[in-house]
Amino acid sequence: IPIGVLVIVCLEREISAAIQQRIGPEYAGPLGILQAIADGTKLLFKEDLFPSRGNIRLFSIGPSLAVISILLSYLVMPFGYRLVLADLSIGVFLWIAISSIAPIGLLMSGYGSNNKYSFSG
Repeated sequence: IPIGVLVIVCLEREISAAIQQRIGPEYAGPLGILQAIADGTKLLFKEDLFPSRGNIRLFSIGPSLAVISILLSYLVMPFGYRLVLADLSIGVFLWIAISSIAPIGLLMSGYGSNNKYSFSG
């Protein structure tokens, strides 16, 4: 499966570059085989940017709250007849309740950035 994912990512890059008629940077490795490793390395060494005048705790907890609430909403979603992680009689209502927490996390990040344009869209 991982090799298939790498091939699909490589094809997606090539097709989107051809559609957009853009010439990208040179390949990493022979035929671009090491491009995914180069992207992962770049992601690991990126700097975390925090606002200088904002609330760093709210700014960093907000996206985590949004992602965790979306992942928790999959607990009550049936994927098949026997593929249910938690069989609840109020599954739809619980799914809506858990999914509605995600915007609160985004609002926390916007408020924590202490920027006057963070809530304007």
